Amino acid sequence: MKMNDKDGSPELDRTLIALADPTRRAIVRRLMRGDACVSELAAPFDMSLNAVSKHIRVLERAGMVRRRRVWREHWVSFDAAPMDRAAQWIAQQQDFWKTRLKALDAMLQAEDQAKSQQLHTKKRRGK
Repeated sequence: MKMNDKDGSPELDRTLIALADPTRRAIVRRLMRGDACVSELAAPFDMSLNAVSKHIRVLERAGMVRRRRVWREHWVSFDAAPMDRAAQWIAQQQDFWKTRLKALDAMLQAEDQAKSQQLHTKKRRGK
């Protein structure tokens, strides 16, 4: 099922896919502290430099990181804008569901109160 998503669904999809992997989340956490070269980003992981580069490419496609070359080094920097947009989308969904759940709760409470009043009325009538 494809929803008509006016929030820029392909961009949101790429952001959520990028954040779905723990290695990429770790790379993002590191980059939130400042720019780093690819070899520095790869150091904590038990994987090849090429594998880390593939993770960085996924983050690049999502617009979350930018890579630039300085001599032989590839430096990577973080861009929070895609995460901010994803967080805003999530907040909108929470607001929608909170409103719906509050309405449901009010309806159920009114229903419980009506049943309680009916039961109380029946007891007074001796039924």
